[in-house]
Amino acid sequence: MNIIGFNFTKITGEKSKKFKTPFTIDTNIEFTSIEKEKLEILKEVEPITASFKFSLNYIEINENEKNKKGQKQGEISFEGTLVLSANKEEAKDLLKSWKKNEIPDHLRQPLFNTLLRRCTLRAIPLEEELGLPLHINIPLLEFKK
Repeated sequence: MNIIGFNFTKITGEKSKKFKTPFTIDTNIEFTSIEKEKLEILKEVEPITASFKFSLNYIEINENEKNKKGQKQGEISFEGTLVLSANKEEAKDLLKSWKKNEIPDHLRQPLFNTLLRRCTLRAIPLEEELGLPLHINIPLLEFKK
């Protein structure tokens, strides 16, 4: 199975005016639908569309009660679709699993990695524009004299 298309349909970002530290960042990836698609240009394979939601939620940590999360202070979210090409057997297996709202193990990792790679790169400029802390650690280079 190959990913032959990727499309964002919605990109949003928001930050609370009263952003507080300490905070934690929760990353959520959710597939909202997986459906067989009809594309005239692909006759030898079964095209499948997978709709997704990817979000980074900035959650306040309540210092008075350890490990208890407080209110959401910011969010960056993406919605979109992946177009997959599959042979008939792979398509049947995926659609059968999706009836139980599951994705087969051998497909979950490549799909999640694609979403992480594509959405993470788009999130960084939004975080900078909104003044949100970066959700990934980017090491700085140190030059020696």
